[in-house]
Amino acid sequence: MGDSNFRSATKTIVWRVLATVITGVVVYLYTGQLGESTKITLTAAVILTVAYYLHERFWAWLKK
Repeated sequence: MGDSNFRSATKTIVWRVLATVITGVVVYLYTGQLGESTKITLTAAVILTVAYYLHERFWAWLKK
C-alpha cells in the first residue's frame, strides 16, 4: 500500500523546511545580499514543494 495523502504532505513539508534553510544559506553565501537571497529561496521553495508532493504521489500511485 502506498503512502497516504497526509503522509506525503507531511514528508513534503518537513523536507522542504530543511531544504529551504540549506538553500537560503547557500544562496546568501554566494550573493551576500539578504533581500535577493530571500526572494530566490522562497521562489525555489514554492516550486520545489509542489514538485516534491507530485513526485511522492506519483510513486504512491505506481505501487497500486
